[in-house]
Amino acid sequence: MQKKICRRPISAEVFAKVRESGFSPLIARIIAGRVQNTDIDPAGIIQPSLADIDHPQLLKNSDRAAGRICRAISENENIGIVTDYDVDGITSHLVLQESLRFFNVEADRLSHFIGHRLTDGYGVSKRLTDKILAAQEKPALIITADCGSGDEENIKRLAGAGIEVIVTDHHTIPAHGVPDSACCVINPLQSGCEYPDKFISGCMVSWLLMCHVRNLLIARGLLKADIDKMSFLLDLVALSTIADAVSLFSTTNRAVVLFGLNLFNKKQRPCWRAMADLLNRKKDENFKPDDLGFQIGPRINARGRLADPFAALNFLAAEDDRQAAKWLAVLDKDNIERKAIEREMLAQALAEAEKMGAAEQGAVVVSGKNFHSGVQGIVASRLVDYFGRPAVVFSPAPDRSQLSGSARSIDGVHILQALNYVNEQKSGLFIRFGGHRGAAGMTINKDKLADFKKYFSQAVACQVDVSRLEPLIWTDGTLGCAEINPDTVTEINILSPFGREFAEPVFAGTFQVDSFRLVGAEPVHLSLRLSLKNKVFSAIWFRAVKQPGAALPVAVGDEIDCAYRLTVNEFKGRRNLQLQVLALNC
Repeated sequence: MQKKICRRPISAEVFAKVRESGFSPLIARIIAGRVQNTDIDPAGIIQPSLADIDHPQLLKNSDRAAGRICRAISENENIGIVTDYDVDGITSHLVLQESLRFFNVEADRLSHFIGHRLTDGYGVSKRLTDKILAAQEKPALIITADCGSGDEENIKRLAGAGIEVIVTDHHTIPAHGVPDSACCVINPLQSGCEYPDKFISGCMVSWLLMCHVRNLLIARGLLKADIDKMSFLLDLVALSTIADAVSLFSTTNRAVVLFGLNLFNKKQRPCWRAMADLLNRKKDENFKPDDLGFQIGPRINARGRLADPFAALNFLAAEDDRQAAKWLAVLDKDNIERKAIEREMLAQALAEAEKMGAAEQGAVVVSGKNFHSGVQGIVASRLVDYFGRPAVVFSPAPDRSQLSGSARSIDGVHILQALNYVNEQKSGLFIRFGGHRGAAGMTINKDKLADFKKYFSQAVACQVDVSRLEPLIWTDGTLGCAEINPDTVTEINILSPFGREFAEPVFAGTFQVDSFRLVGAEPVHLSLRLSLKNKVFSAIWFRAVKQPGAALPVAVGDEIDCAYRLTVNEFKGRRNLQLQVLALNC
């Protein structure tokens, strides 16, 4: 479906405040199109600092959790680490592992549990709990990260076996509350938690707790007072923050990403050196936020989507370049396979959605007997982008009488609230569900699919006027011909990082097509020469045609209204401007 190009509404008050702070009209326009809060401090967006991060003691139960971990360390107890299998979970796992080793916990006192997506399912699942209880040497204490808030049943089993569980997580708390059987729960979203920033990654939550543990160990004389702070782990937290798509309007998250990128670009970890080699990056070429989101994150996620996730942990934890390269080759192979599965599944999902008339409905819900649960979230995101509606993709669950689903949403629809509505209308429909505003996961019985479609459509209609839903692309208005240059890109980049709730700038413009050619191994991309007022610009339009041989969307001499991003390619010291075309106006 073609996207409608719309200009972002701008807050006049925010625009004036940013201008008063000394920033240019362009920067003020971009910020005012994303921020409606007039209490904004522009410096918090443009120059965030680690000093802006709130103290971990503000996390509810942080004192109790840190104290219990300090006791486990001082009494030489065995400690288990339980995390999810995606980027947030894997980075969380390494943050906990490296922190505990930093606190002088011997490696043989640590045990590691990461659920296999296809066989164990998400979180502290029954199958993963079975593995913990079957371990030859059971941990006395388990610390979870990026999971556990909705796993009372299995945490109770662990507690019954004498294993205490500290839950650290960032997912929405279930209606029935946090797990009563846990020793304590650290989650900024739980009732009574005073931590100001509610939208941080699971890895960030675990890192904050480890900061608190460090402080407490020093206070108790168990660590030297001059020991390094925990900022050496912020490259991992930055990766989780970008990959898990938490808010980048947050000053906390922006500070973490910028500091973490500096660590990335020092390339002190073998894994980052291996990644730079794989991407053919020059020695002095820096990683950028897009690299975390579109190059590094997907390769780590691919392993957890398709196979045993420990390969991803081994890559991040590699102690030398040879090990890092070995494990990265495994992840890269998985990522290539993931892309092939995704392409085939997306084609099937689009065909099913169009057959069902998704463009006329409030939500897109598709399922397939051959769908792969490892890529259903990605496919759901593609459906949202295509139809401009919330989307849910169901695949067969490990129990073949059930379906596992991933949901992705649009601005204006809180996906977890929608699922709560479904649960209220049809008690017992869900076997389990959870998530947050933009994304969620669920498991249902196959015979409940029709009921889910019915009530989910109702839930979406309760939040938005579904008759007005359509695929949109928001722009920051137009640029004058003289503004379309590399210096403007440099100016815009002071606002980096971009991401969820602080989108990368997009502009609207009218150009003439001077020439074009199909490019790419799969010739579906267009390389173009576009002109405006006798000035010619190089442009690229990825996936301009649906498939090789399909009709071309432009012809030489056409005047096109398009949405585009400004990018700069650097080669042999020269900076060349390139427009990245995103869509033509309907």
